[in-house]
Amino acid sequence: MCHPTIGLIEKRVSAPQFDPSHEPTNAEIEDLDRLATRAPVAYNLQNWRLFAPRTSDAKVRLHKLAYGQVKVSEAAVTFIICRQSPDHVTIAARSPAFVEAGHHTSQDTASGWQESVRAQYAEPGAGRDEAICSAPLGAATLMYAAEGVREFGLAQIEMPVMLFAVGRIRQGNWPQKPRRPLSEVLQTS
Repeated sequence: MCHPTIGLIEKRVSAPQFDPSHEPTNAEIEDLDRLATRAPVAYNLQNWRLFAPRTSDAKVRLHKLAYGQVKVSEAAVTFIICRQSPDHVTIAARSPAFVEAGHHTSQDTASGWQESVRAQYAEPGAGRDEAICSAPLGAATLMYAAEGVREFGLAQIEMPVMLFAVGRIRQGNWPQKPRRPLSEVLQTS
């Protein structure tokens, strides 16, 4: 018997059709977001932000920005997953929680953490590259938990990485698409 997570990976499909009458609660959406924050990321920066446009007006605006994709309109919610460039300054506000939880033994340790992030991402483009790597991890975690966009209030440091539609899948969707054979994607040595 396989692990439940493996089962989710095996049966995952990209559904273009959703039941437009399905309305998840705010608590369900918050729970998906909470699970997405469990994704691994360098320095535990969690340098992404999730937007969940749910009103009719917001869905219409997003539908236009998403090249008219029907699933954006029909899905209960289409998350906009944005990367945020790592900012060592914001870590100072997060440090007390790490000290309190015992992950840093003192504020000095937390300050060293902040300096490490500053040094790691000081080179132009390094922070952007890290954020582009990190945001999909949050999106993938959100995906399995769930089984031009400036008008949505994105900050200057945020860049949309992907849209992820969530909802109750309608009958008539196609099955999982074929995957490349392992001989094309795996090299062992």
